[in-house]
Amino acid sequence: MTYLKGIDWAEIIIYFALIAGIAWWSTKKKKNSAEDYFLAGRHLGWFLIGASIFASNIGSEHLVGLAGSGATDGVALAHYELHAWCLLVLGWMMVPFYMRSKVFTMPEFLERRFSPKARTVLSVISLIAYILTKIAVGLYAGGVVFRVLLPEVHLWGMDSFWIGSILLIILTGVYTIIGGLRAVVYTEVVQTFIKIIGSLMITYYGLHALGGWGKLREICGSEMFNLWKPMVPHGVQSTWAPVQEAGKEAWYFNSNYPWLGMLFCAPIIGLWYWCTDQYIVQRVLGAPNANEARKGSIFAGFLKLLPVFLFIIPGMIGFALAKTGINPAIQHDLMDANGHIIRDRAQEVFPLLVINVLPVGVRGIVVAGLLSALMSALAGVFNASSSLFTMDFYSKFKPNASQKELVFVGRVATVVMVIIGLLWIPVIQGGKGLYDYLQGIQAYLAPPIFVVFFFGIFMKRLNGKGCLATLITGFIMGLFRLAVDTPVKLTAGFTYEKGSFLWIINNIFFQYYSLLITLVCIIVFIAVSYATKAPDYAKISGLTFSTLTDKDKQESRSTWSVKDIIFSVLLIVAILCIYLYFRG
Repeated sequence: MTYLKGIDWAEIIIYFALIAGIAWWSTKKKKNSAEDYFLAGRHLGWFLIGASIFASNIGSEHLVGLAGSGATDGVALAHYELHAWCLLVLGWMMVPFYMRSKVFTMPEFLERRFSPKARTVLSVISLIAYILTKIAVGLYAGGVVFRVLLPEVHLWGMDSFWIGSILLIILTGVYTIIGGLRAVVYTEVVQTFIKIIGSLMITYYGLHALGGWGKLREICGSEMFNLWKPMVPHGVQSTWAPVQEAGKEAWYFNSNYPWLGMLFCAPIIGLWYWCTDQYIVQRVLGAPNANEARKGSIFAGFLKLLPVFLFIIPGMIGFALAKTGINPAIQHDLMDANGHIIRDRAQEVFPLLVINVLPVGVRGIVVAGLLSALMSALAGVFNASSSLFTMDFYSKFKPNASQKELVFVGRVATVVMVIIGLLWIPVIQGGKGLYDYLQGIQAYLAPPIFVVFFFGIFMKRLNGKGCLATLITGFIMGLFRLAVDTPVKLTAGFTYEKGSFLWIINNIFFQYYSLLITLVCIIVFIAVSYATKAPDYAKISGLTFSTLTDKDKQESRSTWSVKDIIFSVLLIVAILCIYLYFRG
């Protein structure tokens, strides 16, 4: 059966027509140059930048993964969403360095600060990370949404999961390939508002069905409303508990996120993601100057506070509706006979709310919001990936390539990423826990990148050899943990021999292992740098705080405004207020 009626389909068709029209219009404004294709000609205003950053960030991991975590862990993962303060670090600290260097990509900045080899290694790590996280997660989530909304659709032997994933990636790939960053940004502005409106409707109708905010707190209890979890988390082996259900083995989620990991590890991931990841920073690189880039970052920071209420709270509402039996359909899909929430089913809580709580006519708007989140996230990663490949690999291989050729290669690279994404679907389909999967991957890959960027701009003595050693060491440590974890996550009942080396590695909580990688990277970076020749400070002028000229400092301060300072302070106050409210 289909849960979407005629008016819902009409709204979805209008949405696609609107996106297609905006993408086509944006191509008429572009010039056929690499700067326009990859950075929208560096003409993006603060509103476009902020909305685009938010739309790129709010993707499938929020609709499916974050809402699912709300149903299983309450507000525990809101820490990641409250890292809106990292956008202030981007706008006030990192943007001046990026804008001054006039780079296209983050690896290119690393080359100017350290060495060409560092640029190549970071590009490789970034592309691998995009495949393992953003593309894989986007496709999986798209399939989950279509499987819930259109369960009986089949075509050429494929079910709705595969049809939805393939359709989503093809549609997104087409307008990204044709329009470049300009098409991505303009469509993302529209998608931002559709996502916000759609998610607000879920929250409103969900609370109405439940009986209000007070009822939600009563049913979920103080533990689900507490951001600060106990110091010692459940080990990996006890996180996934097998329970017999109707003659088959089901897996239930029983995890928590300790305050120590959230306090120290989560900010490392946040600063890497918001301040050094091509996927996000590419938006501010498209600004005409540091002032517009900073304003856009601050605006995005305020928007970033919304997911706590747009996705986590709806997930908790879904749990409450299932636990109490107020909505029998949701209870049937999420709970077992003993009243335990089934972890795999929790990933479907957001689309389940769409079909079971929303009235006809509203569903179409919210489904358009779902599609907006899925498409905007994929569009962003396609554009970022093509930029990395074209500017950091192809342009170095063929330095005399024309602007037309670079744009063509960028489009071909996007097509290749689309194909890789389609081939990756079976791999991510075997995982257990979308948001946990994502945070785990990022926790293992982020530390070395965070270390080389932030320590690199604060300590001028750190050199290219130290940077290269740090990136390689951290990357190997992260891949090793992924290799150890994969059999446990993909194979029910698989475990290493208790007390063995691999068992110990597998049972170190992922955030604590991430902190270990960070500490090792810092030691390696400093030790190798000081054991080798100091960099030529003249060549890195303006790329570290210690090598800024008086002119650089004056130009940077000239972009500051009282309004920006006031809004930055208000953002910090808003974050603190949310932390104080969600303390159990």
